[in-house]
Amino acid sequence: MRVALVRELGGPEVLVPAELPDPVAGPGEVVIDVSHVDTLFVETQIRSGAFSAYFPVRPPYVPGGGVAGTVHTAGEGVDAGWAGRRVIASVGFTGGYAEQAVTSVDHLVPVPDGLGLREAAALAHDGVTAAALMEATAPGPGERVLLLGASGGMGTLLVQLMHAAGAHVVAVARGERKTALVRELGADDVIDGSDAEWVERARTALAAAGGPADVVLDGVGGAMGAAAFALTADGGRFSAHGAPTGGFAPVDPQEAARRGITLHGIGDVQLTDADYVRLAAHTLAEAAAGRLRPVIGHVYPLSQAADAHTAIEERGLLGKVLLSAQKEG
Repeated sequence: MRVALVRELGGPEVLVPAELPDPVAGPGEVVIDVSHVDTLFVETQIRSGAFSAYFPVRPPYVPGGGVAGTVHTAGEGVDAGWAGRRVIASVGFTGGYAEQAVTSVDHLVPVPDGLGLREAAALAHDGVTAAALMEATAPGPGERVLLLGASGGMGTLLVQLMHAAGAHVVAVARGERKTALVRELGADDVIDGSDAEWVERARTALAAAGGPADVVLDGVGGAMGAAAFALTADGGRFSAHGAPTGGFAPVDPQEAARRGITLHGIGDVQLTDADYVRLAAHTLAEAAAGRLRPVIGHVYPLSQAADAHTAIEERGLLGKVLLSAQKEG
């Protein structure tokens, strides 16, 4: 089968097309004919070697943890009725950038009729994580939410979910195209994060809505996330779940405790298999019903996985970047 293989740690150029033997389903497993593959910023960080301390992945390896496709074969002990079903699945942090992927049957989530596999792949990770963040931070009607990284794959979903929950959404994105998209998706106020005065603009927007942010969702990290923490209301909730800047927001837990702010981190969205399946099924159903729209910026063929990683790192595209594992030509 065709795969995209990281031959060594380094830049996007180390991600190259390769051929590997077709996988075989073991007991309790299935093999999926992959249609589309989710991509994440953290996968570029793992490939570069920047996150080696957190992810013990060593080259050569096939990246990718979220796939959408059709069950090809079922292993021993698996209900034969899974064969031929359209599914999404989490396969861990390796093995997804491939024409076929093997995973436990416990990781499978059926894709509802009326929802394409491409759209389902865009929800395989970001949709589930967004739903988990909604449960963790529980924004209520009229609460003020400050959202950083609002134009990315997960950010665009969070804008829609927070708006549907009745929250007042102040969203931060960079550039005219991204801010226009975020406003279209339902943000009440949109702040250009490339503006040197973005913090004061966000503070003003929040004040006009009634005060500091009840909930801050930081999908960016670093200094930007730290600045957003200062805009959190006493007694509010702050989630530092993103680190595309290279590190999570450096928040002082003692200050958070003094101000009664509940801190959430990446550990709060590390889900059990059962929670993944539950949240994924809910998210796919919302998308199939038209209440949630994944924004897909570009789909690259599997052979151009290096280009996909370049696009992710350059942050020029709106929403999700996906890979297509379908035959080319």
